[in-house]
Amino acid sequence: MLNAYWLAFAVGGEIVDLINQTGFVAKTVLLLLLMFSVLSWAIILSKWSLLRRARVQSGRFVRAFRKAQRLQDIAAVADQFRPSPLVGVFENGFEEFKRQGGRNPLAVQRAMQIANSEGLTRFERNVPWLAITGAVTPFVGLFGTVWGIIDAFHGLGTAGAATLRAVAPGISEALITTAFGLVAAIPAVIAYNLIGSSIRELAARGDDFSLEMMNAIERMQVPQAAAETAGVRR
Repeated sequence: MLNAYWLAFAVGGEIVDLINQTGFVAKTVLLLLLMFSVLSWAIILSKWSLLRRARVQSGRFVRAFRKAQRLQDIAAVADQFRPSPLVGVFENGFEEFKRQGGRNPLAVQRAMQIANSEGLTRFERNVPWLAITGAVTPFVGLFGTVWGIIDAFHGLGTAGAATLRAVAPGISEALITTAFGLVAAIPAVIAYNLIGSSIRELAARGDDFSLEMMNAIERMQVPQAAAETAGVRR
């Protein structure tokens, strides 16, 4: 364990030394990459926490919905499942159902679709920054690479001889900016795809829940219609 800590400390120290030896342009590139990386990790951690709570609460909400005998019963306890986007779908549909008196099922379904779309928009907010980070940072690192190579050739021309001392600073700038560009881009690309997959899963779950709620409304309307028919016959 101590050896691992010592190795990490030594590697970190070498990286700091390399950064200190770079020029102004390379430091600017590295600072820009750091800003992109910090922003992407902030988005990744916040979205991952939000989606995890949404998945857990969605499962609990669906189980509670299936156990409830009436829509009013689940409406009374819906707030405790609030992180789930299904709560908004249910509440929009239930409000429209009360407003229509159950006479227009299509209006109820449209209300739930709108709520599902609004909930997904909330999850998708700031996610495009991950795609931007994954697309832009390799090219920012490539700019630092090109500049480092230019600096290496400039050092070679100034020294007048092809020595390692002449080209080493420029080559180190080129390599370190390339590495930092990949370090910023790879997690952002992976997270963008995983978060997008989770959001699509929640979207499908919202559509399925809308159909399940429509079935529940239809089951409620069958006894009501039968009672009205019996009243007319009397």
